[in-house]
Amino acid sequence: MDGRWMDGWMDGRWMDGWMVDGWISKLPFLSKLLERAVFNQIMSHLDDHGLMDPFQSGFRSLHSTESAHLRVFNDILLTLDSGSNVLLVLLDLSAAFDTVDHAILLTRLNQLVGIQGTALDWFRSYFCDRTFNVMMGSAASPSAALTCGVPQGSILGPLLFNLYILPLGDIFKKHHIDYHFYADDCQLYASVKPNDSLLPLVECCNDVKSWLSENFLLLNDAKTEAIIFSPGTSQSPQLTLPFITSGLKNRVTNLGVVMDAKLKMDIHVNQVVKTCYYHLRRLSKVKPILKRHHLHSVVHAFITSRLDYSNSVLYGISSSTLARLQLVQNAAARFLTGTRQREHITPVLANLHWLPIHLRIEFKILVFVFKSLNNLAPGYLSELIHPYVPTRSLRSADQHLLHVPSSRCKSRGERAFSVCAPKLWNHLPLPIRLSSSLSLFKSRLKTHFYSLAFNSV
Repeated sequence: MDGRWMDGWMDGRWMDGWMVDGWISKLPFLSKLLERAVFNQIMSHLDDHGLMDPFQSGFRSLHSTESAHLRVFNDILLTLDSGSNVLLVLLDLSAAFDTVDHAILLTRLNQLVGIQGTALDWFRSYFCDRTFNVMMGSAASPSAALTCGVPQGSILGPLLFNLYILPLGDIFKKHHIDYHFYADDCQLYASVKPNDSLLPLVECCNDVKSWLSENFLLLNDAKTEAIIFSPGTSQSPQLTLPFITSGLKNRVTNLGVVMDAKLKMDIHVNQVVKTCYYHLRRLSKVKPILKRHHLHSVVHAFITSRLDYSNSVLYGISSSTLARLQLVQNAAARFLTGTRQREHITPVLANLHWLPIHLRIEFKILVFVFKSLNNLAPGYLSELIHPYVPTRSLRSADQHLLHVPSSRCKSRGERAFSVCAPKLWNHLPLPIRLSSSLSLFKSRLKTHFYSLAFNSV
């Protein structure tokens, strides 16, 4: 990859004036235009040559926290279904974006990404002569030289950080440890049987700490958390991990989702319910001054968005836990429409075209299935979905069905994306499965689920 991919090379001094305000960088408008052009070209190069870590979901097209959750939950649930415990470690890096060494990053760009010549010179000038200052109210500190770090408020900053930590994935692969990144959030997980040695995981974490130290990144031991998920009613084994100073947790928050040791998800649901009711009470104070369409928008922003955030991992949880989320949706619908408590809520949800909670969960999973089948999802999800191939010529061969892997337990294996997603897909009418675009698929699926939910209304 030489300098020809980047037309219009400009001196990095053109981008002076980087100011940090509340840890977020403010860049001139023209600087962002230039960064966008560079970003598009480097991403095209990375995608064409498969240079990004396949398990890095941060700041990447088609990737999200929910796609990361689906893959991690899938792997954990399948391991639990096999009868093994799973140890999950959430690594916490201290001020990771601010301590990136520019010289090391340039070496990464050259040796791992293949950027050279004029293009590499552009990146070198991009980091040169940077300054920053701190503002509080009308007071500002003198400008100081910025010798490390990538700007978080920029377009290129997050991508450059992802490239900076590329070698970390090789360490996990060397020790045969499953992992997933979301920018600087790193989670690693491994099967733990009663007589298994934790030595591979300990050695892996030691290698990670050494690598971080060599690359001017710091692992925050106090905030690094670990939890053991155990199958069935068995007690979790008590393990001593030298790299976890706070000990094993009964629950951890992973990219906004609370995971408990049994993966019942009741703690996460309780937190969502509590937060939603809190915002409903606050919104009631501004309801009289908002127009209906504005009120609709804020309800979606503060309530529906929380009900839908990573709701695909809630498939298969207990009906009583799902009912609590349904009560929140019912309360939001009554709040929005002014419906009294004694009035039946189903016609209200039908008029709002709000699918019930359990169908919203299935809707989200099926959208991920369609994306996975049409190269619109991360590769780590697409590889979990396989077409059904009959052993002999049958009429079902042209039905666009998916293979459903076997599982042992309804509360574990059947909740995994690779198991529940094909089941839900195979139950869809054929015209929906044959949709030619994502928008058409969503429209047909919404109509199908709407008829299932409200046909009797």
